[in-house]
Amino acid sequence: MEVKTAQDTGLRSATPPVPQNDEMPLLGIDHVELYVGNGVQASHFFTHALGFRETAYAGLETGMRDRSCHLVEQGRIRFLLTSPLHGSNEIARHISEHGDGVKVVALAVPDAEDAYRVAVRRGARGLREPYEKSDEHGAVRLSTIATYGETVHTFVERDGYDGAFLPGFEPVEGGEAADHFKGIDHVVGNVELGRMEEWVAYYQRVFGFTEMIRFSDEDISTEYSALMSKVMADGKGRIKFPINEPAEGQRKSQIEEFLEFHGGPGVQHIALATTDIVDTVRTLQDRGVQFLRTPDSYYQELPERIGEIDEDLADLNELGILADRDDEGYLLQIFSKPLADRPTLFIEVIERHGARGFGEGNFKALFEAIEREQERRGNL
Repeated sequence: MEVKTAQDTGLRSATPPVPQNDEMPLLGIDHVELYVGNGVQASHFFTHALGFRETAYAGLETGMRDRSCHLVEQGRIRFLLTSPLHGSNEIARHISEHGDGVKVVALAVPDAEDAYRVAVRRGARGLREPYEKSDEHGAVRLSTIATYGETVHTFVERDGYDGAFLPGFEPVEGGEAADHFKGIDHVVGNVELGRMEEWVAYYQRVFGFTEMIRFSDEDISTEYSALMSKVMADGKGRIKFPINEPAEGQRKSQIEEFLEFHGGPGVQHIALATTDIVDTVRTLQDRGVQFLRTPDSYYQELPERIGEIDEDLADLNELGILADRDDEGYLLQIFSKPLADRPTLFIEVIERHGARGFGEGNFKALFEAIEREQERRGNL
């Protein structure tokens, strides 16, 4: 088979279609690894601003010589914050080129070797063949494939392992996580113009994902810019990966801004699920987390558009929380400003009341808020 370059893509061409039987069972997102310039400071932000708890650590003190790793957890969410210990290694290069951001979206699987073999057979580009890490607490089996840009998926098989995250890590005692976030709702990737369909086909073929919903440039647009998006999901709805690409517009879209400052495709944002968005956002704002703001006029029109909801509209207006409804219920959502100096990675806080959508009714208000920030940065 003809293989594209490693830098260009993570998939091969002319691969066979996915068979009907499920050869790629996925248990969920195991963890998300971010490469960051300073793991101590990043961990401080995640624990003190977002309410996570550091539960495990690996670094010089545990025999790891090239990096330090801080694992923070809340609910079913694990973020691994990895920073380089030398300026010349691959992690340092990645941060220099892309800034702080997501490197690995790790997927929990029953068998890391089977998942790797199936993925490669279906056209994924293998990066690291199945291998095992072990200590006195058992063994974890892993393997890694490429996806868009330099983002990768690592398959993690940890059945029976009872140590601190992975062999080589030691537990961190003390402190408790807040109860804001329950899990990861979705992870959004930005790709170049004309590449969205390619990556949609990749997730269909390699993982057996289906297209959950699509948005055209008419659905997601303002006076100045637009984008297109398709949401890919596994059969059980545990994993949802929206994929965005820019569309032609009068000015630079948020996707183009991301691609410029990130240095290519990558994870744009991670949506964290909560069951009390009002309390969560109020607490996070008090801790210094900054969110995008929507004009008061949005809330004047909201009752007619959204109908009856459990939350007080005055609270939503005060905090800048958006609301939307579909045929199955409603949702509440809000988007943070970028987590670092580059206008790249940010988080979404989302609370679902039956709704399966992604806030289509909020797209215009959200994008106008993003464009106001782009204009302040001189990037619109």
